[in-house]
Amino acid sequence: MLTGKQKSFLRSEAHHLKPIFQVGKDGVNDNMLEQINEALEKRELIKISILQNCMDDKNTVADHLRRGTKGEIVQIIGNIIVLYKESVESKQIQLP
Repeated sequence: MLTGKQKSFLRSEAHHLKPIFQVGKDGVNDNMLEQINEALEKRELIKISILQNCMDDKNTVADHLRRGTKGEIVQIIGNIIVLYKESVESKQIQLP
């Protein structure tokens, strides 16, 4: 579980990132979770965009992503989810 200070730090780190995944009308599936896990291992911090045609609520999508990747939801702002998971092999972000 991330502390408030850690979340604040990660939000500032994620500010300049562009979303690299999009959740559409099909929602979150196993293939998407696998790709997101690989991206989290390389980057540790990613943004995911929820498209207008997504049938699920953004909080539901965020919960699926959190459980499927075993990561942490840093922020949900508008239709963007910021997701963090500490990398095992290529740790880049030092949390305060």
